[in-house]
Amino acid sequence: MSATDLRVRAAELRAVKEDAAFGPSLAATEAQRRRGKLTVRERLDLLFDPGTFREIEQLRRHRATGFGLEDRRPPTDGVVTGWGKVEGRTVFVYAHDFRIFGGSLGEAHAEKIHKVMDLALAAGAPLVSLSDGAGARIQEGVTALAGYGGIFRRNVAASGVIPQISVMLGPCAGGATYSPALTDFVFMVRDIAQMYITGPDVVQAVTGEQITHNGLGGAEVHSCVSGASAFLYDTEQDCLAEVRQLISLLPQNNRELPPRVRPEDPAGHSGERLLELVPADPNRSYDMRAVIEEIVDDGDLFEVHAGWATNIICALARLDGHVVGVVANQPASLAGVLDIHASEKAARFVQTCDAFNIPLVTLVDVPGFLPGGDQEHGGIIRHGAKLLYSYCAATVPRVQVILRKAYGGAYIVMDSRSIGADLSFAWPTNEIAVMGAEGAANVVFRREIAAADDPEAARAHRVKQYKQELMHPYYAAERGLVDDVIDPADTRAVLIDALDVLRMKHAPLPERKHGNPPF
Repeated sequence: MSATDLRVRAAELRAVKEDAAFGPSLAATEAQRRRGKLTVRERLDLLFDPGTFREIEQLRRHRATGFGLEDRRPPTDGVVTGWGKVEGRTVFVYAHDFRIFGGSLGEAHAEKIHKVMDLALAAGAPLVSLSDGAGARIQEGVTALAGYGGIFRRNVAASGVIPQISVMLGPCAGGATYSPALTDFVFMVRDIAQMYITGPDVVQAVTGEQITHNGLGGAEVHSCVSGASAFLYDTEQDCLAEVRQLISLLPQNNRELPPRVRPEDPAGHSGERLLELVPADPNRSYDMRAVIEEIVDDGDLFEVHAGWATNIICALARLDGHVVGVVANQPASLAGVLDIHASEKAARFVQTCDAFNIPLVTLVDVPGFLPGGDQEHGGIIRHGAKLLYSYCAATVPRVQVILRKAYGGAYIVMDSRSIGADLSFAWPTNEIAVMGAEGAANVVFRREIAAADDPEAARAHRVKQYKQELMHPYYAAERGLVDDVIDPADTRAVLIDALDVLRMKHAPLPERKHGNPPF
């Protein structure tokens, strides 16, 4: 073959690849825009550093026949796969192209996804899925279902080994929803993304209920009601920018530490504002988010599940440039109690941080578990045990700070020293006890108070006595359950020092196949 022939072939190759990248037709692209959605290539441009995306199997076509499929064999088969750089670090991706077969999954489509998932695991790099597909390709029958099984098996194999991030940018129905459910983080975009097992038509046929796609499984529903989505955004641009931000906070895999950045915020900056943010009165509310912002680098936190189970805060942040996971009760919502959803949310977050070598900081101001028949019947014992199990199993550095209330079982569960916290600190406003003084006095001195000439005065006396003897701020420190009582203004500096000491913590695990958590 002459050099001229090779140039011709190279030009032909460029034309073929340009045609594949363009998509099926201009009409299909315009239809995608009318749905309010970006094209798959535009999404990849937003996710990756410019010029770094390397596509694989771009020219793959399906080989199915029947139902007219043999006459429609577009390149890519409706999914774009490959890798690129995010902030200079390798990230793998598969992204559905809704313009081709509605992004539905057939045999070739699934094999492309399997390959890129295997590559991500072998390379030890994060995997992102940009989901915009109509589910299994009905014309290909059971082979499409088997394709999903291969994805689920790989999701589980990669779980806790590499970060897996699902970005929902369109419909996701039926069995397909279980892949995002198996990944570490789910992002959704309002109005264009939906997830549900059965669609509105089936729901109406079976139950008679009339409901819209968004009402059944829209981004708002899963971000604020079901908890299936960790993040909610108004636009694809904002969503993908935040995916990049999340990736910058995570390690490449479970054998590495998260990347450190040089902080602009000095380690010893004054935290005097904390003295104003948190009322000494344990019954007064405040926003724990403002406390976290005062403690972490540059007041910057990346909150997970911000709209769901708002009585607890879970966030990634940095202290002295190092990534930490923050778990904190939120007194501004349900007084910061632990309930079913808060326990599940925090348990999942603790488990994720532990998997990816992210130290845990737990800020405690909790009056207990939420009482009531609904909670008991809904399984608060089982769900609360999930959080307990996650903390007990975590081997990353763990530091607890008790700001005010820490009552009953909720105190134990919120990473107390007794379940393995490496260090525990408390503010001079801390109240650690089995229950609040009023409740304790009513139980312990019930008969005495009832028989008193002035029951209210007797109750007040016993409440005061209980606080003085068992709830004073140094009681737990005297018994070694708190390592130090600290000035609130020093909280940031104390945490940075503590985590620096624990940086190389090694906690050997017992020999076993795996634990049996209370799922």
